[in-house]
Amino acid sequence: MSLKNIRLEVMQHLEKDVDQLIEKYLIPADSIWQPTDFLPNSEKESFYDEVREIRELSKELPYDFWVVLVGDMITEEALPTYESWLMDVEGVGQTERNSWSKWVRHWTAEENRHGDVLNKYLYLSGRVNMREIEKTTQHLISDGFDIGTDRDPYKNFVYTSFQELATYISHNRVAKIAKEKGNRQLSKMCKIISGDEMRHHHAYSEFVERIFAVDPNQMMLAFQYMMKQKIAMPAHFLRESGGKISTAFEEFSNTAQRIGVYTSADYVDILQKLIDRWEIGNMTQLSDEAEKARDYLMKLPSRMTRLAERMKVPENSYEFKWVQPAALK
Repeated sequence: MSLKNIRLEVMQHLEKDVDQLIEKYLIPADSIWQPTDFLPNSEKESFYDEVREIRELSKELPYDFWVVLVGDMITEEALPTYESWLMDVEGVGQTERNSWSKWVRHWTAEENRHGDVLNKYLYLSGRVNMREIEKTTQHLISDGFDIGTDRDPYKNFVYTSFQELATYISHNRVAKIAKEKGNRQLSKMCKIISGDEMRHHHAYSEFVERIFAVDPNQMMLAFQYMMKQKIAMPAHFLRESGGKISTAFEEFSNTAQRIGVYTSADYVDILQKLIDRWEIGNMTQLSDEAEKARDYLMKLPSRMTRLAERMKVPENSYEFKWVQPAALK
C-alpha cells in the first residue's frame, strides 16, 4: 500500500472520533464570545463616547505596537486561504462532507471572529491607515501561501499544532503590553483571542497524538520534515501595496522580535513543548529511519537555541505604510 493510501486510511480511522473532538475543543456560536462584546455598541447613545475613549487610549500605544497589532490582524484576516488549504488535505471531505470537513468549517467559524474584532478596533482607533492595511490583506489572500505540507495531513497537523501555539504567544504578549499601557479593553480582546488559539493548539496536538498511536514511523518522519524545513508563518508572503513579497513580513517579524511579542527563542520553546507533549524521547520500536528522525528532533532545540542567541534584530523600525510614525505624535 502506498504512503498516501496509508495516510488516507489513518484519517478515515480517526474520523469516527472527530465529532467528539469538536465538542471537546470548539464552542457553539450561541455560547462563545463575539466581536461586539468588545466594541462600542452602535445601537446605544454611548457609542460616540466609547469611540472617543478608544481613540484617547490608543494615543498611549507606541509605533512598534501598532505594527505588530496590524500584522496580527492581517494574518487573521487571511483566513480564506487557510480554510481552502485545510479543505484540500487528504482525508478531509470537501465535496462529500465528512467529520474532518465539519471540523475545518467549525474551526474557521471560530477563527473568523479574530480578524473581525481586530479590524473594527483598528478602524475605530484612528491610528492606522486602513486603506493600506486592506490592500495588504487583499495581496496576502490573492498571493496565497506554500507552507511545504502538500496535502499530507501528518505534516499539516504538525504545522497547525505549532502555528496555533505561536499565535497564542503573539496575542497574549500584545494583551500584556496593552494592559501595561492602561488599555484594558484591548488587552481583554487580545487575551480572549489567545485563549481560542490555545484551545485550537491542543486540538491539533491531539490529532497528532492520535496519529502517532497508529502510524508512529511516518508521523515521526513528517515531524522531522517540517522542522528541517522550518515552520513558515502563515503571513510569510505579507507585502504592502507596491512592495515585494516577504519584504514586509521580514520587517514585521523584526518588529515583533524587537518588542518581545514573538521571538526566535519562542520558536525553539514551541518546538520543545511539542517534543514533550508528544513524548518523542520515549518512543520505541520505530523503524531505523524514524529512529534517526527522533534523534534529530531531540537534538534540534539545543542547536536552534545556539543560533537564536547569535541573532541580531535591527534597532530601527521600518516605516510601514500601515502606520505612519508622524501620525502617532
